[in-house]
Amino acid sequence: MADWKDTLNLPRTGFPMKANLQSAEPAAIARWEATRLYEQLRRRRKGAPTFILHDGPPYANGPLHLGTALNKILKDFVVRSRSMAGFDAPYVPGWDCHGLPIERNVDRELGERRRSMTTVEVRRACREYALRFVDIQRAGFKRLGVSADWDSPYLTMSYSYQATIVRALARFVEQGRVYKGKKPVHWCIVDRTALAEAEVEYEDHTSPSIYVEFPLTADGAATLAGRVPELAGRQVSVLIWTTTPWTIPANLAIAFHPDYTYGAYPVGDTTVIVAEALADDVSRAVERSFGQPVARFKGDVLEAIRFSHPLYARDSVGVLANYVTLDQGTGAVHTAPGHGADDFNTGVRYGLDAYAPVGPDGRFTEEVELFAGQGVFEANTAVEEALRAKGRLWKVAALTHSYPHCWRCHNPVIFLATSQWFISMDAGALRAKALAAVGQVRWIPAWGQERIHGMVANRPDWCISRQRSWGVPIPALTCTSCQESILTPALALRAADVFEVHGADAWYERPIEEFVPNGLECPRCGATTFERGRDILDVWFDSGSSHEAVLAHGAGLSWPADLYLEGTDQYRGWFQSSLLVGIGTHGAPPYRGVLTHGFFVDEAGRKMSKSLGNTIEPQEIIAKSGAEVLRLWTAMVDFREEMRIGPEILARVVEAYLKLRNTLRILAGNLYDFDPSRDTVELGAMDELDRFALSRYADAATRILKAYEAYDYPAIFQTLNTLATVDLSAFYVDVSKDRLYTLAPGSHARRSTQTAMFAIVDGLARLVAPILPVTADELWRHLPGTRDESVHLTTFPDPSGLADPELASRWERLLEVREAVNVEIEKLRKAKVVGKSLEVSVGLRARGPLLDLLRRHLDDLPTLFIVSEVTLDEAAEAEDGDATVPIISVRRVGGQRCDRCWRYVPEVSEDEERKGVCGRCQQALSEAGL
Repeated sequence: MADWKDTLNLPRTGFPMKANLQSAEPAAIARWEATRLYEQLRRRRKGAPTFILHDGPPYANGPLHLGTALNKILKDFVVRSRSMAGFDAPYVPGWDCHGLPIERNVDRELGERRRSMTTVEVRRACREYALRFVDIQRAGFKRLGVSADWDSPYLTMSYSYQATIVRALARFVEQGRVYKGKKPVHWCIVDRTALAEAEVEYEDHTSPSIYVEFPLTADGAATLAGRVPELAGRQVSVLIWTTTPWTIPANLAIAFHPDYTYGAYPVGDTTVIVAEALADDVSRAVERSFGQPVARFKGDVLEAIRFSHPLYARDSVGVLANYVTLDQGTGAVHTAPGHGADDFNTGVRYGLDAYAPVGPDGRFTEEVELFAGQGVFEANTAVEEALRAKGRLWKVAALTHSYPHCWRCHNPVIFLATSQWFISMDAGALRAKALAAVGQVRWIPAWGQERIHGMVANRPDWCISRQRSWGVPIPALTCTSCQESILTPALALRAADVFEVHGADAWYERPIEEFVPNGLECPRCGATTFERGRDILDVWFDSGSSHEAVLAHGAGLSWPADLYLEGTDQYRGWFQSSLLVGIGTHGAPPYRGVLTHGFFVDEAGRKMSKSLGNTIEPQEIIAKSGAEVLRLWTAMVDFREEMRIGPEILARVVEAYLKLRNTLRILAGNLYDFDPSRDTVELGAMDELDRFALSRYADAATRILKAYEAYDYPAIFQTLNTLATVDLSAFYVDVSKDRLYTLAPGSHARRSTQTAMFAIVDGLARLVAPILPVTADELWRHLPGTRDESVHLTTFPDPSGLADPELASRWERLLEVREAVNVEIEKLRKAKVVGKSLEVSVGLRARGPLLDLLRRHLDDLPTLFIVSEVTLDEAAEAEDGDATVPIISVRRVGGQRCDRCWRYVPEVSEDEERKGVCGRCQQALSEAGL
C-alpha cells in the first residue's frame, strides 16, 4: 500500500509549539531596542489623535515586586491598545527619587561615616542610590515587555523637575495658600520628621487605657455651684479616659459635648461627673459603685469651669466640642492642643496654647517636671505612677486598637505641634475647587469618586514641610533679627531659576545672595539679613507636580492626561496631591480619567507577607514560566478587586497560554503556502463554513475591542479563550482539516478556508499584541504576506465587514444539530462499534424549516459532523422530534476507506498508481501534478 502522507498538505510553520519564553522574550526585547521600535511607532503615529497615560512614579528604592510589576503591565495594556486603536500614545515613565526611605537606607549604608558628612554629601549619596535603583527597576520593567521611552524617563530629582516643583510652589504662595504655623501633625519620632496623611498607615497597637480624675479648683467649684446648686459643698471632679497617658502633662482643657446630659455621681467622698449615657459602663470599667446622680445638666453648663491638673499646679478649663462622642470613654475628653487635631482646633477657639513639650526625638523637654528626658511611649508607665501617687488614677487597662504608624519605618507615630509649612485647604477655595473638579473626572471603578471626594472634603491643611535632607528645599528664609519666616513668590521663582541650572543642592552650597530677590526686607522688622530655611518639601508635592514637569512641558505630550492608573492607596496619595497641585497651577484636575487596581492575596485569600512565606516575586515567575504568563495572569484577573495568585493559579495560566498558542500555531501552520496577494478569495465567493467562522471571529473581535476601550481585560481573555478553544480549535480547525489537508493546494475550497484562517490569525495577532507582545510579534513574523516588521507598528483589525447575522443564525442552528449528532456518535464509540467519527454514517429525518435547512446544507453536513456519510429524509408526521434537532440514527458506515483521506466511500481506485484512493483524492492529486 502506498504511503500517501507526503501528498497531504500538512501544517508547517516556524512558529514553535514550545514557547521557550525565557529565551524568546529577551531576544524580542533586544530586537525592539535594536530597531528603535518605540521611536518608529512615534513617527508612525505622528499627527494622530493623542492618548496620554501619565505614569505615576514608582519609588526608586529596591527591586520590583509583584505590585509594581502589575501596575506597569496594566499601563502597558492601556498604552499598547490605545496605540493599536490608532492613537498617538507616547508613554514617558518616571521615578520618584526623593524622600525618607532612600535617605534612611543611605544612612544605613553609610554607617558611622554619615555623622561626619555634610548635607550636600548625604544628598549626593542619596542621588547615587536612587539612580542605581532606577536602572535596576528600568531593566525589570523592560523584561516585563513594557514599551516606553526608556531612554528619557522623568526623575523627580532632575534639575528641571526640581525647578518645576518650586515654580508650582510659587503659584500657591502667590495665591496666598501657603503659611507657616504651629499645629499638631503626624510626627515620626524615629525619623524625626513630620508626615503627611498619605504617609501614615494604621496597624494594631496596644496602648495603656487610663481613667483619670480632674478635681474642680476652688474657683471652679464656686462657679459650678452657682450654675448647679445641688453641687454646692461637694468635692466634685470630672473623670476622663485616654489611651495616651504621656499626653497628660500637656493637658490644658477638658472637652464636653454641649448637648449631652451629664450626671454628678457620688463615689465615696467624691462626686464625679461623667456622661449620663456612659455612667454604667464607666462604673464597671473603674470597678467602683456609682450612686444615684445628685444632679443632671447639659454639657454647656461646664464651659469655662476650671479643673485642677492632676499632676501640676495649673488649671484645666472646661471647653465645648461637638466631636465628643458616646462610643467609649466618659463623655469628658482630655484635651492637649499640642497633641491632636481636634484638640488644637478647640484650643484655637478658646485661645489655648498649642503646648507640646516634646522634642523631635520624642523625648520630653527639660521644662516637663517629673518626666524630662523620657521618651513619650516609655513615659506612659511613669505618668501612671505619678497619677497613682497623687490619688488621681482610677483605673489602668491594656487596649489593642488601630493606631497610626509611619508607613516607612512602621513605628507608631505621635501627634506633635511643631512649626511647619502648610497649604491651606480653604484659602482661595482650594478645597471647594478640588471637590468640584472631582466631579469632572471619570473614575473607574465609579466608587472612586465618592472615595476621593470624602478624603478631600475631610482632609486637614496640607503639611508640606519635612525635617530631612533628601528632597527639594523649601526656599524660605529666616530673618536673623526677629526670626520671622519669609516665603514669597519672587523668592521661590529665584530659587527655581538657580535649581534649573545647578540643581537643588545649590540651596546648601551656593551663596545666599543668589537666592535673595533685590530689595527683600523682613515684613515684620524691616531687616535685610537672612538665614536659609532647613525644611524640604513633602515628596507628595514632588510627585503631585509631575503633570507640571512632564505633561505641561514634554514634547509630544499634552495637559491634562487622559488617564492616571495606580493602586487604590493613591486616593490618599498621588491622585490627591496631583489634583491639588493641578487646581493650584491650572485651576483644573490634571487627569480626565482615573483607573485603580487592588492588591494581592495568596490562593487562600490571605495577605501576602514574608512571615507567612506566601510571597511571590515577579522574577520567580519570569524565570519559571516567562513574563508573558505574568502578563496573561494580569489580563485574566479582576484587577479592580483583591487579586489571588499562587502556584496553582499560575499553573492554570500556563495551561491557558499553551492552549492559545497552540491554536495560533495551527492557524499559522495551515498558511505555509498561502500568499494573501495571490490566493485570497473574495468574501462573497467564500464557502459558507468559512464565512461563518469569520462571522464568529468578527463578533469576538468586536467585543474585544470594546473591552480594550473599557479597560476590561478579563472580558478580553474570556472572549479570546472561548474563540480559540471552542470556536476555532474544537470546531473550525477540526472540521476544516479534511479540506486543508487532502484537497489540491490551490483548490477553491482550500483557498477559501486559508483566506478565513489568515484573516483570523492576522487579526488575533493584533488583538493579543497589547497583552502578549512577544508571542504576538513572534507569530506576526511567521505569517505570510508583505507586512510591517512588527505587529506593534500596526493597528487593530476592523471586523465590521465580516459579520453576517443571517448566515450566523443558520449555522448556529446547524451547530445545535452537530452537538446532538456528536452525542449519538459518542455512544457508538463507547460501545466500541467505531473508533473514529469517519467510520460513521449519520441518518437524519426532519420536517418543515429544519428539513429545508438541512437540505440546503446537505453537502456541508459530512464536513460539519466529520463523518463519511450523511443521509436525509423527511420525517413522518407521527415521528417525534422538534423544530431544532432532527431525528438521528447512527451506524457504522459501509464501503471502503480511502488510504489518503480516511473517508469511507463506495469504491476506491484499483489502478496501481492510485490504488486505494477515492475519486476526490485522485482529482486532488491530479490537480497537484502528482
